[in-house]
Amino acid sequence: MPIYLWQGQDRKGMIHKGELEAADQDAAQAQLRRMQIKPTKIKKKPKDLFENVSFLQPKVRRVDVVVFARQFATMINAGLPLIQCLDILCSQQENKTFKKMLKQIKESVEGGATLADALKKYPDIFDDLFVNMVAAGETGGILDTILNRLSAYMEKAEKLKKQVKSAMTYPIIVLCVAVLVIGVILVFVIPTFEQMFKDFGGELPAPTKIVVELSRFVKGNILYMIGAVVVLGFAFRRFYKTEKGRVLVDKYLLKLPVFGPLLRKVAVAKFTRILGTMISSGVPILDGLEITARTAGNKTVESAVYKVRAAISEGQTMAAPLAESGVFPSMVCQMVGVGESTGALDAMLEKIADYYDDEVDAAVSSLTAMIEPFMMVFLGVTIGGLVVSMYLPIFKMAGMVGQ
Repeated sequence: MPIYLWQGQDRKGMIHKGELEAADQDAAQAQLRRMQIKPTKIKKKPKDLFENVSFLQPKVRRVDVVVFARQFATMINAGLPLIQCLDILCSQQENKTFKKMLKQIKESVEGGATLADALKKYPDIFDDLFVNMVAAGETGGILDTILNRLSAYMEKAEKLKKQVKSAMTYPIIVLCVAVLVIGVILVFVIPTFEQMFKDFGGELPAPTKIVVELSRFVKGNILYMIGAVVVLGFAFRRFYKTEKGRVLVDKYLLKLPVFGPLLRKVAVAKFTRILGTMISSGVPILDGLEITARTAGNKTVESAVYKVRAAISEGQTMAAPLAESGVFPSMVCQMVGVGESTGALDAMLEKIADYYDDEVDAAVSSLTAMIEPFMMVFLGVTIGGLVVSMYLPIFKMAGMVGQ
């Protein structure tokens, strides 16, 4: 069916606009009247020539899902039927990819499927956590509460992700710029100086000789060096995609001297936030641990969570196997133990997550403050050393002329 662009007024005189699907213009007007909208403009939407070319379509961002969950929760809380909520959300969605997806979800629900089953068809957008919590909300009749919790969790998770990215991005960018500058100096600048030194004659200082030989080596093997970097990067990516490679790399990532503690804090914050949100939403603890393990993002943490789940299924408490895993700090294990004994495990997990969110904030700030002077020293020593080595013969010749 064709899609119509519309604009109209509600009973309060507020202007609204959006899109809707209808058999013809009269059907579109009838739909708007049912939505208590008085249409002022309706026109058929022109077809998109690239509609079926997937890589040219916009991506569904995390923020789109967060806004969707927030608006959905507000509408359900206001008493609107599920189908009408999906219809309104679909009509006002600007992201074409997400709009098409919401339309298909609405059709699935109209056909008798549960909302969770309809969402499950899009695992790249709605992960196991989202689907299982929606299922729990539908079963318990608290879908609006669940959606609000989900949106709050996703907002905090996105903030945490951005913090870690900012901590990692700065040193990587500076290092790449430094390598590029050093490469340009070695390949283009130093050969010019070398020719000038040959014209003047005389013995070159030792640092200058080293830099000249390094320049010759880099210039003669630059293509091989770039090729080696590309091959190593490709090989590492393939290795990391294997089960054994992922386990090995993730294990050593947590042991890195500077970034390891930060990644561990992020893992603890994510684990406690997800599990606390799921338990408070009525998801059984074994199902919660299963989903938490799959969404851990680190194979070492995932393995530890699965061991905790196996221990709980055998009748043990959570605190003991958490401590035995060696992944989670003792404070976390003790607080989980207190939460279990008092029957307030979900509240305790939320407190731990809040604490470790603050810890990640502090760790990122500390890491950035530490990296900045280190990078300045690194750039000064490398680039400054190359420049000084090139000017040493000039100083030497100037001294000889002065004599």
